[in-house]
Amino acid sequence: MVVGETVSGVARLTESEREALATYAARASWPAGFAIYQRGAAADGIFVVIRGRIVLRSRVRAGRGFVPWISTLGETFGSEGLAQNARYATDARADEESETLFLSSGRFRSFVREQPQHALALMNQLMLERTALLDKLRELTTLSVEQRLIATLVRMASNNTFTREDGRVVLCTNRYRLLCELVGATRESVSLVLGRLTGEGLVERKGTTLIIAPPAELAERLESAAADNEIAFPTVADGSEQALQ
Repeated sequence: MVVGETVSGVARLTESEREALATYAARASWPAGFAIYQRGAAADGIFVVIRGRIVLRSRVRAGRGFVPWISTLGETFGSEGLAQNARYATDARADEESETLFLSSGRFRSFVREQPQHALALMNQLMLERTALLDKLRELTTLSVEQRLIATLVRMASNNTFTREDGRVVLCTNRYRLLCELVGATRESVSLVLGRLTGEGLVERKGTTLIIAPPAELAERLESAAADNEIAFPTVADGSEQALQ
C-alpha cells in the first residue's frame, strides 16, 4: 500500500484510495459555516474530506469550545458512526466551502467485503488519526499553554489553507478564535503568549492580522525552550484545569 501525503503531520488517503471509496459513498458539498451534525445526534457511517476543511468542536460552555480535530483532504471524521447505536461525540461544521464522501455503515461493510485492500487503507487512516488524537491529549495534559500554542501553529503551517504562498500562517479574527479552541486555552492566555512571541520576532502584527514565523523557526523555538527548561511543564491536573478555563 502506498503511503499518502501528510496534512497536519498525519498520513492521509491517496487520490486512488479516495476514488475507490467514491464508488460506494455519497458525495456532498457544504457551504462555509454549515453544521453537518451536532453532538448527541444519531450517528451512522463515516465521512472522508475530499475538499476544504471540517472543524470538530466540543462545546465547553456558552460561547466557548474546544477543537480536538480539523479534518482536511484525505482525512476522516464522524467515525463513531461505525459503532452500533452510535451518537456523534462532537459538532462538525464546514470551516470553508467543503466537499465530502459519506460511507454509511451498510456501504462500509460492502466496501470491506469487495475492496479489502482499500478498506485496509481506510482503517489504517482511522488508526493514524486516533494516534494523533491521543498525542494531542498528551500535549493538553502535560504541556504549558505556550508549548501547546507553538505546536498548534506548526500543525497549522502544514495545512496550506491556513498559510500564504511563503508557508507562513496568517491569523485573522476567525482563525484567532479557532487557534484558542485548538490550544484549549482562554483568549487572554493566548494573547500573552503571542505578545511574547511578537517580542521575539516570531509574530508580526499588521492591523488585526497576525503573520506567524515559518514553521522551522517555531519548531526551533519549541525545542530550545524545552531544552533550556524555560517553559514549565504542569502536572496532569494543572494542564487539564488550564485547558478548560
